[in-house]
Amino acid sequence: MQNSSNSTHTAGDEAVGPEQYFQRMLEQGQFMIQRCESTGRAVFYPRAISPYGGGRLRWEAANGDGTIYSTTVVRQRPERGGDYCVVLVDLEEGPRLMSTVVDIEPQAVTIGMRVRAEVRRQSSGVPRVVFVRAD
Repeated sequence: MQNSSNSTHTAGDEAVGPEQYFQRMLEQGQFMIQRCESTGRAVFYPRAISPYGGGRLRWEAANGDGTIYSTTVVRQRPERGGDYCVVLVDLEEGPRLMSTVVDIEPQAVTIGMRVRAEVRRQSSGVPRVVFVRAD
């Protein structure tokens, strides 16, 4: 149910809240965000009511394009997975979210870099939104 305006969503035969719906959509490979029906502003992280005046929210597929707002490199020993970056990404739709950029050396990620969202599974099997370089 992609364009729901309710805070409860149907996934299969059961009603679920916004966080569960978001996770289930990730399981299907879809990165979804919400949009406030009264203001038209995009919202991320999933919630039951809009932070912009308490209006209703509807779900939509994120286009996934964004720009790195901030980046930092987390240093780890190779046996613990090695270095990785933590980024804040401004999505074209408006929200800013925290994630990581993959398939590139962490030190090569720069502020202003164009990125694209992908849904990938962590080693635990849980899907998450990560970013890859767009150019």
